[in-house]
Amino acid sequence: MEKSTENTKKADALIGEFKRQEAGRLTVFLGASPGVGKTYAMLSRGRELQRQGIDVLLGIVETHGRKETQELVNGLPCLPRRRVQYQSHVLEEMDLDALLKRKPTIALVDEMAHRNAPGSRHERRWQDIEELLDAGIDVYTTVNVQHLESLNDVVHQITGIRVTETVPDAVFDRLRDIRLVDLPARELIERLNQGKVYLPDQAKKALQAFFSPSNLTALRELAMQTVADQVDSDLREARTARGIDGPSIQRRVLIAIDGKGQSEYLVRAGMRIAERRGVPWTVITVVTGHHAHLATTANHSEKNASRPTPEQSRQLEIDKAFALARRLGGDTEVLHNADVAQAILDASDTRGVRTIVLGRTRERPIARAFNRTLTQRLIQNGSRYELTIVGASQAPTRSKARLMRTSSRLSLKEMLIVIFTSLGGTIAATLGERIFAIDELSIIFLVAVIFVASYTRMICAVITAVICFVVYDYLFIDPRFTMMISANKGIVTVILFLVAALLTGRLASKLRMQVIALRAANAHAVSIEKLGRALSKSADLGQVIKAGNTNLQSALGARSWVRIGNQTDQNPNDDALSDIDDIAADWTQRHGQPSGKFTNTLSESNWWFLPVQGEREVLGVIGLQFPLDLKTLTFEQRRLAEGMVEDIGQAAIRTELVNQLEQARVVGETERLRSALLSSVSHDLRSPLSSIIGASESLRNYGKDMQESDRLALLEGIHAEGQRLDRYIQNLLDMTRLGHDGLTLTRDWIGVDELIGFAMRRLQKYMPEVNVHVNISPDAGLIYVHPALLEQAIFNALENAAKFSPASVPIEVAAAVIEDNVIQIDIIDKGPGIPEKERSRVFDMFYSVENADYGKSGTGLGLTIVQAIIRAHMGTVEALQGESDIGTIIRITLPTGN
Repeated sequence: MEKSTENTKKADALIGEFKRQEAGRLTVFLGASPGVGKTYAMLSRGRELQRQGIDVLLGIVETHGRKETQELVNGLPCLPRRRVQYQSHVLEEMDLDALLKRKPTIALVDEMAHRNAPGSRHERRWQDIEELLDAGIDVYTTVNVQHLESLNDVVHQITGIRVTETVPDAVFDRLRDIRLVDLPARELIERLNQGKVYLPDQAKKALQAFFSPSNLTALRELAMQTVADQVDSDLREARTARGIDGPSIQRRVLIAIDGKGQSEYLVRAGMRIAERRGVPWTVITVVTGHHAHLATTANHSEKNASRPTPEQSRQLEIDKAFALARRLGGDTEVLHNADVAQAILDASDTRGVRTIVLGRTRERPIARAFNRTLTQRLIQNGSRYELTIVGASQAPTRSKARLMRTSSRLSLKEMLIVIFTSLGGTIAATLGERIFAIDELSIIFLVAVIFVASYTRMICAVITAVICFVVYDYLFIDPRFTMMISANKGIVTVILFLVAALLTGRLASKLRMQVIALRAANAHAVSIEKLGRALSKSADLGQVIKAGNTNLQSALGARSWVRIGNQTDQNPNDDALSDIDDIAADWTQRHGQPSGKFTNTLSESNWWFLPVQGEREVLGVIGLQFPLDLKTLTFEQRRLAEGMVEDIGQAAIRTELVNQLEQARVVGETERLRSALLSSVSHDLRSPLSSIIGASESLRNYGKDMQESDRLALLEGIHAEGQRLDRYIQNLLDMTRLGHDGLTLTRDWIGVDELIGFAMRRLQKYMPEVNVHVNISPDAGLIYVHPALLEQAIFNALENAAKFSPASVPIEVAAAVIEDNVIQIDIIDKGPGIPEKERSRVFDMFYSVENADYGKSGTGLGLTIVQAIIRAHMGTVEALQGESDIGTIIRITLPTGN
């Protein structure tokens, strides 16, 4: 498997190498800040390549008025810039299409993080560069370290300035070369004072902010680290593609602990090493099947013991060391592997580690003689790493020494397995010799050793092998009942049996430990994945709490209690927590530290409380109650519980962010509706009011001198505009009633023909010139609806259609039952129709295709009210294209209620 994985890595590296050779190659001139000379260095390199006969074209460069830079530009072929009109300004940008058409060997493109002018093909210049690379053009470009996306937060912490123009780190995957352009901080400040970077006023402000000596020094170090990381990555990929294990030049420190007496001291020593070098550090421990077996044995056979077992002491020490590492700013990780040395080397390789720190291990003489100790194996196989061995801070205490000695003792279960397996092998060998006349009895004893090794530890397999060796020699090798061996053949047989028993026992035991470790890792991964799926479906905090509670109980086999904010699980047990439990839970939430059982804080509680951490505060607390006779937790139980609690916390943060975004959206939508409503009031409502006021003033001032027909015309106008104003206000009131789920339906049976008839007569009162043709199917009988509301919906749809149908063309209304208990009402006009992209939006509040309901007049609420009323009746409404692409069909579909 390991060989297959290594071959896959080599294949991926080769494919990546081939792809990079086929596409254009990127060279980046990286600087710590503006003014260090990146553009100057790029242009100098371009002129040098041009002298070598290489086709170099200057795509775009910003000289910022610097004389030295302009002199370098004058000697290079330059691409004319593309002019972009933006508002009242004319902006100049790189002409990407012309550059692709020209297709030089190398293109010089300055300021990789530049934002292009609006209307350009790409938003950022780095996207232009990617297109050039895809076209097979090599690109030389410049960028400052503060523009890298992954370093945005770091730069903000250093300088206090948030850089908005960033370049994704993925672009650097296409690097051919990276060149650091560096300048000491003092010299850069001198250039700034001389006006070689910014104008004097700008330079003065820059010196007070970004260009402080401390900022420049920190950015220089950041740029150097970035270049070192890229060089290291390129080196490893190139050597991997050639099948060579390459050294890493990164300086991450890996601290390996085993929980045998000096873990916390080792963490502090390793942290000081990493701190002096200014590099990140990680603390790991390797869990083998041996440890998992000991933990299981301790939890099942020593539940009532008051004194901690060796494995419990080891777990407690590692827990304390991990907590210390996290407080000091390090990362922690638990690895699963039966081979500790290989696990450490694999972790170092994948994490780019250069220094491995570990404590001095207790070495067995036999293992040391065969170069099999942990230290010897790391030295032999990890020659590319710096290995630091830290001596113990003090000699082990008597109690620790005793616990270390007892860690190799056999449990009662193990002793019984050894005794009965040895006895069973002896009986089977006796029966095989006397009944089946088997000569090679050593095979039977070999099977017995393998059986013990597959169910217990290596030490049990060794003891079984020795017992079987003695029994085999004493009972089955001539002369019998003595330890003497009469023939050379017998000597060889017995010795080979012992060797084979020890080897097979070791292999079987190692395989068992690997299976146990893989099983534990798989169980952990499955539980985390199951929780992740449940949390991803949780839309609010209540669902997050419920999903977390359910999965914690399922994965850990313990009762769980979740409180985040003011919410708890939906069905909490009122008697679940006692007074001491409540105190422990509150303490955990206040201090952000575990408490209760398995801790040194309020350990009288039967619950183990873990804090649910947010970004800046504790969001809540989760309690777990394991069986009362369980004295300690295994590594896997602790790691799984902490991982699940962390995932629950992240999900809670996500739901809170979703709520905040939804609230912001609602506030924005409310503001938009308010503005639209004010706009509607100021225009659509003012028009009829102006007409009414004007007509009434004319009647008041000139009514006596007017003819009767003129007075009647003005009165009719006042009446019509008053009705129009009444309809607008009624629409607004309807939307107030229909909004926020405040509508209560009072249903009754009414005929479809009656509803349509009432709506038609109401429409013809103020639009008598409108002609409506009605075609109602005989099977369209009664419908169970709110009659007044549904009449309003049909009226609004008819009014909307009447605005667009020519005066001589009637509106058509058709109603028919289309399937069981479903009726369809079509309102068809012969107007100009609705563009396809607008059809789904005409039902939006205050939306009109042309200033009002499709361009004539109104607040844009008519069809919105139709949709709200129809949806309240569990129906649908949609706008469709008319027959022969003429006009519009408003189709209403409703359940009849039968």
